[in-house]
Amino acid sequence: MGVSAGGPQAVIVAAARSPIGRAYKGSLRDMRPDDLAAQLVRAALDQVPALDPGEIDDLQMGCGQPAGEQGYGLGRAVAVLLGLDAVPGATVQRYCASSLQTTRTAAHAIRVGEADVVVSAGVECVSRYARGKSDGMPDTRNPVFAEATECTERRRVDGEPWKDPRLDGHLPDLYVAMGETAENVAGLCRVSRAAQDEFAALSQNRAEASIASGFFARDITPVTLPDGSVVVADDGPRAGVTVEKLAGLAPVFREDGTVTAGNCCPLNDGAAALVLMSDTRAAELGITPLARVVATGVSALSPEIMGLGPVAAVERALAHAGMTIGDVDLMEVNEAFAAQVLPCLDKIEVGVDRVNVHGGAIALGHPFGQTGARLTTTLLHGLQDADAEVGVVTMCAAGGQGMALVIERVG
Repeated sequence: MGVSAGGPQAVIVAAARSPIGRAYKGSLRDMRPDDLAAQLVRAALDQVPALDPGEIDDLQMGCGQPAGEQGYGLGRAVAVLLGLDAVPGATVQRYCASSLQTTRTAAHAIRVGEADVVVSAGVECVSRYARGKSDGMPDTRNPVFAEATECTERRRVDGEPWKDPRLDGHLPDLYVAMGETAENVAGLCRVSRAAQDEFAALSQNRAEASIASGFFARDITPVTLPDGSVVVADDGPRAGVTVEKLAGLAPVFREDGTVTAGNCCPLNDGAAALVLMSDTRAAELGITPLARVVATGVSALSPEIMGLGPVAAVERALAHAGMTIGDVDLMEVNEAFAAQVLPCLDKIEVGVDRVNVHGGAIALGHPFGQTGARLTTTLLHGLQDADAEVGVVTMCAAGGQGMALVIERVG
């Protein structure tokens, strides 16, 4: 999807994201995902009072693991919970990029004239995950990947550096653990433990500074819990994080590895929502857009090095936009692992001065289905604060994928 000389443009007119809770023990652990998502969609719609919610053409809900309480058509469930019986809804799954995909889908529908108003939202409540067959979660893995999994496990035990498994006649392991992919990328790209800890400390320090400045008081929409109490802040950011403190943490995935609980994202709960319109409909309603959706890009590579997915995705999105990385003022890169963010930045050729300037997922958290919309919300506010114009959101996704979104500030 590139820049079009004619036809409607897709613009973002509202954005809201919840605080991010730590899974299982955090502030949002008692929230059902559909109830949480409904609050954020409602909050986004409240930002555009000129819009009659009955005019919404579709509600697209991203979710990384649409099963258990997150199953049964979250998008449509949220519409009905909000009393929007006439609004269609769908649940979209592209793992970590699920609510970036919903924005892409919304923009496409608007650009071809099939919709004027689409809600792009996302939610993930890891605290509420089904636990196995007893909770209605059968093993859905294709057995053809069993040999690939065994091959991956053998390489891990032997401590061999990653190499394309096809060289040995094996499939890549589609179900490889995300931490293992980070270790693979760290070995392949020679990312040191010290570099990972330095980046993780920067993420935490930036989040701490942004909390102190009041940035997140605007970025975050408070959430009301079932007991009536209100959550207003992310659980994750820690004050006073230093490289020295992070250096004392033990590796999590490999005994001799470099990925620790301090230089990767935690498990989280959260939701976010955007309202997209055609520029013509926004003008008719007297709504000043926040940004224009310029282009998107998707990519894929071996699942075993999925963390490098943003590289090709950003290249493709910028090519569709007719831009280069030099045109980008700010970038939000999902910090699944410091081990994969650092080589991505090197390959994209963008410095940390333009990336995640308010902290990233290592500090804030990564609720899979929420993250695409959350990153976009934070980027919109970041562009406003910096009086900047062009921003990029990008992330890797399980299964060996990458995705990117280019936006241009309007308001």
